[in-house]
Amino acid sequence: MDWTLYAVAVPAVVFAGVSKGGFGSGAAFAGASILALVMEPGVALGLMLPLLMLIDVATLRPYWKRWSWPDARLLLMGAVPGVVLGALLYRAAEPDVFRLLIGAISLGFVGWQALSRAGMIRARERAMPVWGGGLAGLVAGFTSFVSHAGGPPAAVYLLSRRLDKTAFQATTVLLFWLVNVVKFIPYAFLGIFTMQTVVMDVLLAPFALLGAWLGVKAHRVVPEALFFAITYVLLTVTGAKLIWDGLS
Repeated sequence: MDWTLYAVAVPAVVFAGVSKGGFGSGAAFAGASILALVMEPGVALGLMLPLLMLIDVATLRPYWKRWSWPDARLLLMGAVPGVVLGALLYRAAEPDVFRLLIGAISLGFVGWQALSRAGMIRARERAMPVWGGGLAGLVAGFTSFVSHAGGPPAAVYLLSRRLDKTAFQATTVLLFWLVNVVKFIPYAFLGIFTMQTVVMDVLLAPFALLGAWLGVKAHRVVPEALFFAITYVLLTVTGAKLIWDGLS
């Protein structure tokens, strides 16, 4: 792990911690997208998962039992088969496929957010049905496996539930703590974790915890619009570069 890679990894991990700790986990996958610019996508995914799990544990306490368990349970039931689908794809796909997927999900997230804020996509006035929550969970499980980007699909369902800001945040923290635990098993069997990623995780763990702490604090004081404006710029640049690399 040279200093150039470290200079990219540290802010990426801190950013993921801030997102998961304070802003609903939706943009936490930006960390993996940024890392995929400087390393193989599989290595980036394997590096980020233990750090995301560490952030999950660090952020569970501030939101303990403030979540909506029925909603989290429904999404988790759909997410498990989504993780299985992601694992099957990983076995068959080349690294460039994952560059394209991560890039497309990054740009798709930005586009979805832009359309939502322009009023062209609105949260449902009625709660989504049970099958809708299961489908959202399936997509969240798949995108979480291939890019750690399960937040947006889960948010589509949770926004329809009209949860308050803290309940929404707490539910996403609980959900993706459980999803990441489920993902850990196929990641291990597929050889995504290596001694290199373990060493890097040890070095980056303090920065993950710092990001989680900053996120919990920022949840109360930082405007969401400012945080996501920064996120959109990062994801647009990284997503476009990953797609370019995947096609070239």
